[in-house]
Amino acid sequence: MSTNISRRTFLQSATAAVAAMSMRKAQAQDRPNILFLLTDDMRHDCMGCAGNPIIHTPEMNRLADDGVRFTNGFVTTPICCASRASFFTGQYVATHGIEQFNVPFTPEQLAQTYPALVRDQGYYTGFTGKYGLGGELPKDSMDDFRGYAGQGVFFPEGEDKGIHLTSVLGDQAVDIIKQRDKSKPFCVSVSFKAPHVEDRDPRQFLYDPKLEHLYQDIEIPPPPKDDPAIFEAQPVFLRESENRARWHRRFETPELYQQMVKGYYRLISGVDVQIGRLRALLEEEGIADNTVIIFTSDHGFFLGERGFAGKWLMDEESIRVPFIIYDPRRPKYEAGTTCSPMVLNIDVAPTILDLAGAPVPEYMDGESVLPHLDNPAQHRRESWFFEHHFGAKRTPIIPQSEGVRTERYSYVRYLDADPEYEELYDLLVDPGQFNNLAKDPAHKGLLADMRTRWQAYVEELEPIRQ
Repeated sequence: MSTNISRRTFLQSATAAVAAMSMRKAQAQDRPNILFLLTDDMRHDCMGCAGNPIIHTPEMNRLADDGVRFTNGFVTTPICCASRASFFTGQYVATHGIEQFNVPFTPEQLAQTYPALVRDQGYYTGFTGKYGLGGELPKDSMDDFRGYAGQGVFFPEGEDKGIHLTSVLGDQAVDIIKQRDKSKPFCVSVSFKAPHVEDRDPRQFLYDPKLEHLYQDIEIPPPPKDDPAIFEAQPVFLRESENRARWHRRFETPELYQQMVKGYYRLISGVDVQIGRLRALLEEEGIADNTVIIFTSDHGFFLGERGFAGKWLMDEESIRVPFIIYDPRRPKYEAGTTCSPMVLNIDVAPTILDLAGAPVPEYMDGESVLPHLDNPAQHRRESWFFEHHFGAKRTPIIPQSEGVRTERYSYVRYLDADPEYEELYDLLVDPGQFNNLAKDPAHKGLLADMRTRWQAYVEELEPIRQ
């Protein structure tokens, strides 16, 4: 009798286990797959859907047409290592502390990144492309990790082979999705190198030769802020900064400017091709209706404005990035809309966790952007903190700076300048940032208010930084 009871108990337990497994699979199917696409050095206005009449980005445009494009996407620190650490952790640099390329996550930090947290929730995790941080690659932290260390090169097998890195990463992303554990939802991150430069190559922007035909018969208009008078009006430490040194290499003559910007555009168009390829794969796999796509960049890029190249500064060209979310499960009437609240790179990790049905930890400084989609008027960030301390010991190559951005005003102070130098812009009337109001007596009260906001952020974050 005891044998029969034991057998019956075993069968009941086995049946319960199968039911539980089936329930978990059903729950996994209810939760969306998440595809996070990240470019490198791509500014906000380099998409057709963002108003650029020249650049060829049909797939980015289609992604925006099918989803929601945030018109005010920003990064809090415009340099690769710091910004990518912020994407992973949902934290300001002052919180995660990674400001140099050779600094790795601690094991504790790695366990608190969005791939680790969604993996704990039963997601299959994958990563390909530029990892961007120091230390050993975290190969064991995800189910399928194919990232690389450092900046990488655009022709991994040699330029004569003609295999461009953007296509290689597309191949790897396709393989990760095809080879995934199909009993789980996935969270796959694709971290492109494009349109980053290769500084050691005089051509700088090494695009796929297959895209050579693009932009050949087009004249790229010069940037609106390349007036020499604007450059000369800046303080010496900015005129002698690394931004200016790289301008000479990339944009010094009209002919060089045309060559470089067209190369930059071709790199972006190369990413666009891979976006279309990945979306086609989702359709083939029968999962397009349950896969959320997030598309953004790790920071912006100067294309000659103010006589600069590169990033690092708080100018709009440097901090504003594309930011698109396509969620096929949301109401169809949202498709093709724009959303104006300010969203940040530190918001991506909380958003991914929110999509995965996971709680957002208190240690994250960012917040999910999903409430913006439901009620943009109610969920608006009043301000955010800008910080850039890379190169602190190499001034004036890359000057240290901190600041505060509100929806209307931009305030930055350069910490190395002696005397300290500030900039203040009213973006409502001066979106191009031509008129610095910091020394205008008529805006003394506004300047004091922005200084107070900056000081409050410093006091809040300084204990964390220490």
